[in-house]
Amino acid sequence: MSETVTIQRGRFEASLHATVIWLTRHGVSLMGSRVLSVRGRKSGEMRSVPVNLLPFEGEQYLVAPRGQTQWVRNLRIAGEGRLRVGRREDTFTAVELTDDEKPDLLRAYLKRWKWEVGMFFDGVDAKASDEQLREIAPKHPVFRISVH
Repeated sequence: MSETVTIQRGRFEASLHATVIWLTRHGVSLMGSRVLSVRGRKSGEMRSVPVNLLPFEGEQYLVAPRGQTQWVRNLRIAGEGRLRVGRREDTFTAVELTDDEKPDLLRAYLKRWKWEVGMFFDGVDAKASDEQLREIAPKHPVFRISVH
């Protein structure tokens, strides 16, 4: 991929994130979107990013399609955060899942949001075998959240 395409893609993603954050903060959730706020592990300041909240078998999960991102690193340290849509803000605690716990969740996540995040999953989709999903599991942190 050329440098120009990479820069344009980065600008597009930044613009998309800003739009999703704005819509979600104003009460428009796009297929489960929320604004995640987590305390920065170095700065101590709250950091915000759009995420897709995955309801699955009576629980709620955050999946990191882009892998070991800053929000993932911050959430590992903080162990808690806030999810917002419109004026509603929920505080939660988080527990990271093991790779063996992820295949069914990754399948559900891809079934719902592959159109948005499929490019980050190395060609794996919701129809993949458990073995294929287990192979990519280390690249995609998943957190079970408990809302207070």
